[in-house]
Amino acid sequence: MDLGLKDKAVLVMASSGGLGKAAALEFAREGANVMLFSRSETELKGTQTEIKAATGKEPAYTVGDITKSADIVQVVKNTVSKFGPVYALVNNSGGPPPGVFDDFSDEAWQKAYELNLLSYIRTTREVLPHMRQLGKGRIVNYTSSSVKQVLDNLILSNTFRTAVVGLTKTLSQELGKDNILVNVMGPGRISTARIQQLDQDRANKENISVEEIYEKTVKSIPLGRYGTPDEYARLTVFLCSEANSYITGQTILVDGGLTKAF
Repeated sequence: MDLGLKDKAVLVMASSGGLGKAAALEFAREGANVMLFSRSETELKGTQTEIKAATGKEPAYTVGDITKSADIVQVVKNTVSKFGPVYALVNNSGGPPPGVFDDFSDEAWQKAYELNLLSYIRTTREVLPHMRQLGKGRIVNYTSSSVKQVLDNLILSNTFRTAVVGLTKTLSQELGKDNILVNVMGPGRISTARIQQLDQDRANKENISVEEIYEKTVKSIPLGRYGTPDEYARLTVFLCSEANSYITGQTILVDGGLTKAF
């Protein structure tokens, strides 16, 4: 299938590792011009080198903090300057700390808001003029399976990831006339550093090994294993491609059937 991504400008946020890195790699495989973004230049350079070695397509990168408005403005400017108007945006961010309601102060709530919701709003605001200039665009917002079924000990994530769904659904209504498609993707147990840390935290709390946590968890996953970042990334690329011409406003989980809620 021709996804129509060759030489299109794609911005992937939080892309020096994990799901963002996997998405950037898959976009490069399809010939897209990818802009990477994260706080660590060392990690960005490493990711840039890996993607070029794997695909022959060298992404660019911008160093910045996703919670800083000026850095978001700059990465979009850099993308447009390097590759032309942004065609696709992948909004991605690290997860907030685990915990229950009584664990968090106003400061913690504010930080989680800026990380997991306001950053998406700001990045979307910056790319929209360029998508409108193109007469089309694609936005995928990464969240969590918690948008369908809340996860224990993750109240900050449960709250702000769900808000992204409301944002996405509303944008899909407002931007349809501009041929800009906006969707949500939520990972279940995908093998990333974030999931490894959550498993370790749970193991520490329950005083058992990480291996035991894994074995307990996979019993509740119909496919019987954790997913891989590349499995997640391939759907991202499809939703951001020309091949997707009629899916917008949807929330799609990549979780091996783990989430039982509709």
